[in-house]
Amino acid sequence: MKGYAMLSIGKTGWIEKDIPACGPLDAIVKPLAVAPCSSDIHTVWAGAIGERHDMILGHEAVGEVVEVGSMVKCFKPGDRVIVPAITPDWSALESQAGYSMHSGGMLAGWKFSNFKDGVFAEYFHVNEADGNLAILPDSIDIATATMLADMVPTGFHGVELADVQFGDKVCVIGIGPVGLMAVAAAAIRGASYIYAVGSRPNCAQVAKEYGASEIINYKNGDIVEQIMTLTSGKGVDRVVIAGGDNDTFIQAIRMLKPGGKIGNVNYLGEGDYVRVPRTEWGCGMGHKSIAGGLMPGGRLRMEKLASLVESGRLDPSKLLTHKFNGFEHMEEALLLMKDKPKDLIKPVVIL
Repeated sequence: MKGYAMLSIGKTGWIEKDIPACGPLDAIVKPLAVAPCSSDIHTVWAGAIGERHDMILGHEAVGEVVEVGSMVKCFKPGDRVIVPAITPDWSALESQAGYSMHSGGMLAGWKFSNFKDGVFAEYFHVNEADGNLAILPDSIDIATATMLADMVPTGFHGVELADVQFGDKVCVIGIGPVGLMAVAAAAIRGASYIYAVGSRPNCAQVAKEYGASEIINYKNGDIVEQIMTLTSGKGVDRVVIAGGDNDTFIQAIRMLKPGGKIGNVNYLGEGDYVRVPRTEWGCGMGHKSIAGGLMPGGRLRMEKLASLVESGRLDPSKLLTHKFNGFEHMEEALLLMKDKPKDLIKPVVIL
């Protein structure tokens, strides 16, 4: 089969590989639509998870089941399915402890394009199909559904990690596709004010449509000062970090009230340390909590998020700014995520 792969750090290209084998609990899926992610960019060009050779990229897909293992009960060939970016081993002790995304070791629930071939191929393998696939509802088109694989659950998990409660004032730092989904999730959870940090006009407009109260443009001055002005010097209850770099935590701590919480879902692809400002962290005693987490995967998560789309409570299609038809456009779509033109939010490739 043909696949688009990371050949080595800084280098990508098309390769040929054998179609993966299907284990008794597993499934083989052919993609119907896939989407490149900023994580692919960090992996290839920053070498964020180390050297990888001839590893097929991609972890966002919807597809059609072509083969299932002998022990699979809930899926059959021909089913159209949502495939989460995170596919845990559900019998692992980490899963039983409530951290399925780390089943088998830290971040090991993230298999596609980490230590296993990803979804940018003519066929791909899904472990534990009954636990890691979800039927794609007929009412959701395949392009929109690709956002359920990663962008929606990652943005929503940032809001969960920050423990947003009704009436909270929330700042979302970074309003790319993940941050936009964090804005939507904060609104669904009942935040009273949502301050969305970003500079691109199209992202700002979509953020407002998802529920942002104010757009904080870092080009207009220090974002902490802007937040403090808007909150009469009190700061916010919660911060979701969905963009920026290692030093973004400094700004998040400074704008956060004592007792507040930070939820980070930003992929820190470079650097050795995250800096926390001592004084603004209350000299270590400010009750300012930081939680960083990989999104949960699995079937139940996908079904619940799909239900939000079916009910009309969430419309991820607003993220899709660039659509391509045909597998041959895979490289073009990936390089869009690398170059990030001003009109880009998220590309999708329909196969």
